[in-house]
Amino acid sequence: MSDAVELLSWYHEKRRDLPWRRTADPWAIWVSEVMLQQTRVEHVVAYFEPFLERFPTVEALAEAPIEEALATWSGLGYYRRLRLLHLAARRLAADGGKVPSDLAALRALPGVGDYTAAAIASIAFGIAEPVLDGNVARVMARLLGCAEDVRRPAVRRRLRDAAAQLLDARTPGDSNQALMELGATVCTPRAPRCGECPLGARCVARASGEPERFPRRAPRPQPRRVHLVLALVERDERVLLFRRDEEATLLAGTWELPWVEGDDADVAAEKLAARYGGRFTLDGELGRVRHAITTRAIVASVRRATFSADDVAEGREAAWVRRDEMAKLPMSSLVRKAISVAR
Repeated sequence: MSDAVELLSWYHEKRRDLPWRRTADPWAIWVSEVMLQQTRVEHVVAYFEPFLERFPTVEALAEAPIEEALATWSGLGYYRRLRLLHLAARRLAADGGKVPSDLAALRALPGVGDYTAAAIASIAFGIAEPVLDGNVARVMARLLGCAEDVRRPAVRRRLRDAAAQLLDARTPGDSNQALMELGATVCTPRAPRCGECPLGARCVARASGEPERFPRRAPRPQPRRVHLVLALVERDERVLLFRRDEEATLLAGTWELPWVEGDDADVAAEKLAARYGGRFTLDGELGRVRHAITTRAIVASVRRATFSADDVAEGREAAWVRRDEMAKLPMSSLVRKAISVAR
């Protein structure tokens, strides 16, 4: 039995039952691939079907205001992914709304790189194009005994060529998903379960007795601890929120509690006034929230506060929002945690 057939046989028996594996709709597959970027599968599962219920087609997302799309995505993080998906949907809707099957046309869409284009093309359209995400790169590096940095272009080309050899031309989408599944569930970064691997007999890393040495991993920077103060201002059962600018580098267009860096309440009040306008008075701490974002470990002190003026700083959009309306607004996970603590 060939390696490609062995891999597919393992996948069909062991694969996880995930909602995006129950459809051949190119739009749904595209949405799943975007959601899965830098996000755990378990987290995506909770968002995938509700998002598609609201935006079942390219045209549905294209016609929706970005604010509504952001609200549906709220809590999934990395909001730039959705902005690019929304932009791509608008472009396609203007040209008939069909997801292209051509690799070059897919790569030309905003937010679609080599990996996403290959995933859509192979899974939705049966095009024999190998994928190379982090899981597949690790699997192939161990199979080949490649101890080099998989971020190097020459190394990535070598690993992609090797992955192409494992594609079954009849079902390339399943072959690609099998490699991704293998990396996610068996050939894990630490403590890989080599005894369960369908490709173990030919794996150089397994034969070495030290599979975790492959591939070489760059040292991860220690997360920087960041202290924040978040102000909860309430009036007539409404909470004061501010909206981030559409051009913001992070979380553009999302709503947030007024916040500043630091952990000194007196200094924070001055900083809040400088950033948002008006005058803030901070009272007792309602609770603390811990939140990890890439290289930052955030500790946020949530404090009850008063705001002495309705005027806000120029360029700031503010609103008084009832708690039961907040679910409809795009907010970060940190802000939702903070509001939950404040209850």
